[in-house]
Amino acid sequence: MSPQGHPWQKQPDWRILDTQFGSGNTFLATWLTWLEDADHPRLLHYVAVCQQPCSASELIKHFEAHPKLASLALELSHHWFGLLPGFHRFLLEQGQVVLTLCVGEPLPMLRAQQFEADAIELTLPHTCQDELSWFLKAIAHCCRRGTRLVMRHADAAETPGWPRVLTQCGFTLEPMKSDGDDSYRQKPSSFSGYFDPAWTLQRTRPTTKTGPLPVLRCAVIGAGLAGAAVATSLARRGWQVTVLDQAETPAAGASGLPVGLVLPHVSSDDCTLSRLSRAGVRMMLQQVSELLNVNRDWAPSGVFERQIGGTPKLPLTWSSEGTQWSANGHPDGDVALGSGLWHPKGAWIKPAALVKAWLNQPGITFLGNAAVTDVRRQGPTWVLSNNSSEMLCEAECVVFANANGAFELLQKMKHSALDTQAQESHLPSKQGMLGLLSWALHAEPEEARFAPFPVNGAGSIVSCVPTENGLTWFMGSSYQPDAQLERSDQENHLRNLEHLKELLPSLAQKLAPVFEAGTLHAWKGTRCITADRLPVVGPLDATDQPSLWICAGMGSRGLSFSVLCAELLVARMGAEPWPIEAKLARSLEALRA
Repeated sequence: MSPQGHPWQKQPDWRILDTQFGSGNTFLATWLTWLEDADHPRLLHYVAVCQQPCSASELIKHFEAHPKLASLALELSHHWFGLLPGFHRFLLEQGQVVLTLCVGEPLPMLRAQQFEADAIELTLPHTCQDELSWFLKAIAHCCRRGTRLVMRHADAAETPGWPRVLTQCGFTLEPMKSDGDDSYRQKPSSFSGYFDPAWTLQRTRPTTKTGPLPVLRCAVIGAGLAGAAVATSLARRGWQVTVLDQAETPAAGASGLPVGLVLPHVSSDDCTLSRLSRAGVRMMLQQVSELLNVNRDWAPSGVFERQIGGTPKLPLTWSSEGTQWSANGHPDGDVALGSGLWHPKGAWIKPAALVKAWLNQPGITFLGNAAVTDVRRQGPTWVLSNNSSEMLCEAECVVFANANGAFELLQKMKHSALDTQAQESHLPSKQGMLGLLSWALHAEPEEARFAPFPVNGAGSIVSCVPTENGLTWFMGSSYQPDAQLERSDQENHLRNLEHLKELLPSLAQKLAPVFEAGTLHAWKGTRCITADRLPVVGPLDATDQPSLWICAGMGSRGLSFSVLCAELLVARMGAEPWPIEAKLARSLEALRA
C-alpha cells in the first residue's frame, strides 16, 4: 500500500506479524513505506517467522535490482549474523523500526508471541487441514478485533479448504487488487480481510500479562546502565522520563567501570543464561555502533575466552550460525594463548560513555544529588521524595533501576496503595559483590606482551584502551561479598594477579613486579547479584496496568543485559511484541521467588 491513506497514519505505533519472512521482501518494503510516509507511526514493530534465514550476502544480493531496498538490506546485513533458533531483535532507525525475527518452526514461534497485531502478513503453509487449523488458530491468538489481514501465496490446490478454515477462525475475507508496485514482493497480494469473529473473544492464554499503559511520565530511579537503557527505550516511545540518582553525575556506581566486556555466555547445554546473553549482546552491539565512537568509546575487538578446568564448552550440536557467535580456538592459531573460545562479536565498551549517550536523548531529564528514600501514591501519580521529605518529582509510573538500592528501597516502602512489603518477599534474594579493577598506563617501551584483544576467563584483561592519560591496560576484577570485611586494595591487586596467571601466564610473569610494587591504580564498585544470577525485570504488582516496575540485579553482565532488559520491560509496559520468547522472559520475572 502506498503511504497515502495508510491505516497506520496518526497511530503512536503499529504492529505487524509476518508468517513467512522469506528473503525479507515484505519487511523491507514496509520499512521503506514507513520512511517515505510523513505521518508514519512513532514506532513500527515487525514480527516475522522464518524457518531458515538467508545469509547476509544473500540478503544483499536479493535486492540488487532495487536501489532503495538495497540500501536498507545493506543496513540490516550489518547485524545479520548468528541466527540460531529463537527470537532475534533488530533496532533500526534509532530504535523506531523494530524487527523481531523468530527463527524456527512456524507453529511454536507463533505460540510464543505475547502481543496483538494490527496487521497480519499471511503466507499459508502447504499442509493438511488439521495442521492448517492449528496454524490459523495460533495467528488468531495474536489478533485483536479489527486486525487487518493480507494473504499471499493463496494456492487452493496446495492448501485446500483454507477459506473455510480462515472463516472458522474468525476472519472475514475479500479479494484485493494491488494498488502499487509489487515487483519487489515475492508474489502479488491476492486476498485481504480482517479479524472479526461472530463470538465473544475469550483468551485461553493471555497475550500479555499486563495491559498497555498510557504514555505519560515515568520516573526512573538509578542512572546506571539499567536505568539509562530503560529511559531511552521509554523516550523513543514518547514518554517524558525523569532519571534520578543519588550521585551528582550518571554512571557513578558499578556502571562507572572504566571499561567492560560484552560477550555471549557459552554452555554445553546452551542454557537459559547463554540464550539470554546472546539476545542481549546483539542489541547492545546495535546500540553502541550507533551511539559511540569506535576505537575511542568502544571497539569490536573480539574476545578470547580461556578454557579453565575444561570449561566453557560449546554445545555438541553447535551449528554454523552458532560459530558466528563462538568457536573453538583462535583464528590466528596462537598456541601461546592456550585452549579457549573465540567470540568474534565480543567487544570492549566504556559503560559511562554509553550511559551519557542514552541520557542525552530527547524526552529525558537527569536529576543528580537526588537520593530517593520514599515513593508514595498521591492520587493518580507517585511522589518521590528524599530524606528531608522534599518532593523530587512525580510521575504516573516508576521504575526501580538502582541495583542494590532498589531492593532496599522497596523493603522500606510503606503506603496504602500497594503492599510492597508483601511483594518484596517474592523478589529473589540478592547480595552486593565488591570488585576492584587494577589498571596502569602502558609502559614505553613495552616489554610485556599483551594480547591484541581482550582475554576473558578468570577475570579479564583489556589492553590499549585510550584514556585521558594515554593507552591503558585494565585487569580484574576481584570478587567479594559486601557483607564481609573489605580486603585492602593491595590484596585485591594481588588477587587480580593470580587470575592473570591463569589467563596469560607469560604476561603475568612480566607484570608481577608492577602488581607487587603497590603502585597500580584501582577502580572499585559494587555489583548487585541475584541468587540465580539473572536480572529481575517486570511489574511489582499483579494489576492489569501496574505502575511500579523494577529492572535490576544484572551482576557482572550489565553490558550484556541492560538493553535486553529495558526492551522487555518497556514492551510489557506497552503490550508490545517481546524481544525474547515467553519462556525465557519468565526466567527474568521480577516476582519469581
